[in-house]
Amino acid sequence: MQFRDLKKQYQVLKEEMDKAILDVVASSAYVMGPKVKEMEDAFAEYVGVKHCIACNSGTDALLLALKAWAVKPGDAVFVPSFTFFASAEVIAMQGATPVFVDVDPETFNMDDEDLQRKIKQVIWDGKLTPRAVVVVDLFGLPANFEAILATAERFRLYVLEDAAQGFGGRIGGQKACTFGHIATTSFFPAKPVGCYGDGGAVFTDNDEWAALIDSYHIHGKGSDRYDNVRIGMNSRLDSLQAAILLVKLKAFKDHELVDVNRVAARYTELLKGVVKTPVVPEGYYSSWAQYTIQVKNKEVRAELQAALKAKDIPTAIYYPIPMHRQTAFKYLDLERNLCPVADRLADTVVSLPIHPYLSQEDQDLICNTIKSFFIK
Repeated sequence: MQFRDLKKQYQVLKEEMDKAILDVVASSAYVMGPKVKEMEDAFAEYVGVKHCIACNSGTDALLLALKAWAVKPGDAVFVPSFTFFASAEVIAMQGATPVFVDVDPETFNMDDEDLQRKIKQVIWDGKLTPRAVVVVDLFGLPANFEAILATAERFRLYVLEDAAQGFGGRIGGQKACTFGHIATTSFFPAKPVGCYGDGGAVFTDNDEWAALIDSYHIHGKGSDRYDNVRIGMNSRLDSLQAAILLVKLKAFKDHELVDVNRVAARYTELLKGVVKTPVVPEGYYSSWAQYTIQVKNKEVRAELQAALKAKDIPTAIYYPIPMHRQTAFKYLDLERNLCPVADRLADTVVSLPIHPYLSQEDQDLICNTIKSFFIK
């Protein structure tokens, strides 16, 4: 059994995928070919924004957004502690200071009340200038943007939506990648829509920021590629990945998003009352990058993982070390960035296999193994 079955996905999409890849090879337009613009237009249209700028990773997408805002040393950027390292890493790469915010125990996303506390604490200290908030759509579920955007407006902060895992999620009729002033996503292979390597994209309705990001991601280019008007980076998405993403986006729209939600709903139904299952608030729709349950403690989790492994069922822990406890951030005043919910989740969460092609037979095996472990 695969945790996220990319082999099965390829078998289903093989005819379209092989043609898309071979067409690029035949064209020899490998870098910044026409497929890249076609892919950017398709993703912008799906999300519902003016601009999509493709780049070579979700990490670079975040960094490019911060560059567009000229985030710099002396700035404080608020970021959830329970997320992947890149969400905070890019803040430090710009010389700014990440300030870690706790998360909601039900949704795993940024807790707006703690965000307000951390902003006020930074203002009170007077050493840093609050500048932006990186809001992560964790495991496919959009964050509480109604509250967070109101807080950001109150304190005049930019909001960067990190939808690396959230592409395809919705609040009401509005899609992920439209909630922040700028939004980003990742096309890492295991993401809701993934390519066959690294890839990412930046989304915005702001023309000025889009132009800056377009420049920064190709060596700070100006009117042409040899007119460099700023210090940039090499972060182009290649044409092969763009072609792959066009095939994946079609499948995602046609059936994958619905199918993965069907799997998640069945998990929740079968595991109800056995373990703590993920919460999707009313009016929200998840793209289920992960299906993450909670158990009592680390010891129970390790035993459960062993029981599942004995049945050849893979599991994963996202994330065993919260950001405020990462070695790389020891230089920060961590005692003033306490995040107790993130600490607890790090010890109690475990993610189960989930993807649009997970059979009911495998779903039953997973759920029955978990039931047998807890109900003895």
